[in-house]
Amino acid sequence: MNTNISLKHINKLAIPALIAGVAEPILSITDTAIVGNISEFATESLAAVGIVGTFISMLIWVLGQTRSAISSIVSQYVGANNLDNVKNLPAQAIFIITSLSILIIIGTFPFAESIFKLYNASDLILSFSVDYYKIRVFGFPFTLFTIAIFGTFRGLQNTYYPMIIAIVGASVNILLDVVLVYGIEGYIPAMNIKGAAYASVFAQMLMAILSAYYLLTKTAIPLRFRFPFNKEINRFAIMILNLFVRTIALNVTLYFASAFSTSYGKEYIAAYTIAINLWFLGAFIIDGYASAGNILSGKLLGGKEYGKLISLSNKLIKYGIILGVVMACIGTIFYSFIGHIFTQEEAVLSEFYNIFWIVLAMQPLCAIAFIFDGMFKGLGKMKTLRNVLLMATFLVFVPILFLLDSMEYKLYGIFIAFTCWIIARGLPLIIKFRKEFLPLSEKQ
Repeated sequence: MNTNISLKHINKLAIPALIAGVAEPILSITDTAIVGNISEFATESLAAVGIVGTFISMLIWVLGQTRSAISSIVSQYVGANNLDNVKNLPAQAIFIITSLSILIIIGTFPFAESIFKLYNASDLILSFSVDYYKIRVFGFPFTLFTIAIFGTFRGLQNTYYPMIIAIVGASVNILLDVVLVYGIEGYIPAMNIKGAAYASVFAQMLMAILSAYYLLTKTAIPLRFRFPFNKEINRFAIMILNLFVRTIALNVTLYFASAFSTSYGKEYIAAYTIAINLWFLGAFIIDGYASAGNILSGKLLGGKEYGKLISLSNKLIKYGIILGVVMACIGTIFYSFIGHIFTQEEAVLSEFYNIFWIVLAMQPLCAIAFIFDGMFKGLGKMKTLRNVLLMATFLVFVPILFLLDSMEYKLYGIFIAFTCWIIARGLPLIIKFRKEFLPLSEKQ
């Protein structure tokens, strides 16, 4: 099989994946911008959205790794021209992961207040956090269902339908956010932060319905769960377990960042919420090319096209760095404008502008780390990803964060630690990738 890795083909996969990937941070950023501009308790509401968003992101990233595992296995079978042997795997994976999500709702819903106290939330921020979470958590199974189907499409080398689904979901979420948060006088009362939560849930339900429709009508992959389990289910489970541990480490990073910023005061957590959501937006934009790496690397490995695998990595590094620099430049041009989209509170804006430059400077470094993350997921090397992130979190991020906190760097310390963490994630993956696949490519 001769796999196309031209820029045109990479962009054909990357650009729709980029648009689809941006949907999730757009949901969060929409909540952030709209809630940050309500007439009463805007700062407290913004802080609550940030805290709950961190926790829900943790849950989604822990269980949403299904996408990478399904994509890796399916793409390798596509590369080996043997797709029929894994057609029943996606339905089995979706059944397992949505069942777990329901158990998580049952396990966290009664303890929402205790959970957000762990994030140093108190008083009005704690009350708003609990209200927001107890609604938004019901979108969790629908999100995981959609993510798993997106992974199936990726494995099939198709990012077009996930893009369509994501555009519809994000558009509906924005519309409902405006209507439900602010209300329509005489028709719909202003629901404030609860309205933002309902908007997200409705959008997630719609995306799940569209995902099922497109998978059933545009592919030969069934959604009916049947026994016996596919022979690849064990490899799938091991991938998920490794990614689970990896994602726990990722969320340790986000937990400490959120908890420390909350402890500094409401202006700090509000500023951190804006900055981290913009960082997520940048990450998901870059993830378009990481997705192309994920999709193509699995197919190239399945077809044993090692020379093209090296060429692909070189091209993606170049494209990713260019994209990272472009995003940093755009952020610099609109530096003073961006913060005012999210809040008019001068104390919050002051803290945000103090650290936004670090978020922008990180973008090219993030590009390299995320692209190789994607490639290693496509190759099915989840154990390596697990070990690298454990090292980056516990040997780099956490010690640097505690050191800079003791020096009272506050938000500076958090985002300097983030930068070091990104470098510690990307560099080892580049070294390991080239060490393994350069010799194989030279033999061909």
